[in-house]
Amino acid sequence: MGRYRWAVASRALAATAGGYALSSATAAGLGLVLARSDTSSVDAVLWATMLAFVVHAVAALWAFGCASALRAWLGIGIPAALLGGAALALRGAAA
Repeated sequence: MGRYRWAVASRALAATAGGYALSSATAAGLGLVLARSDTSSVDAVLWATMLAFVVHAVAALWAFGCASALRAWLGIGIPAALLGGAALALRGAAA
């Protein structure tokens, strides 16, 4: 019974903390990409933020829909790291 509770707690942490990391990386990266296009900066931030809410909800669904907690962490953590790195690279290139 204890192992099941740890698995659920791990999924809940992946859904909240991992989902937050993924959605913030999505908002940062997409905001920078849209700001470089012909979109105004206000519209770029607005679109990126709205999409980040959807990404966070999908990440939470993913965390509890996976076969294991490890797969939930990997499915959220790897894209968050990649998008965060891309956002840092875009931010560095803009300076």
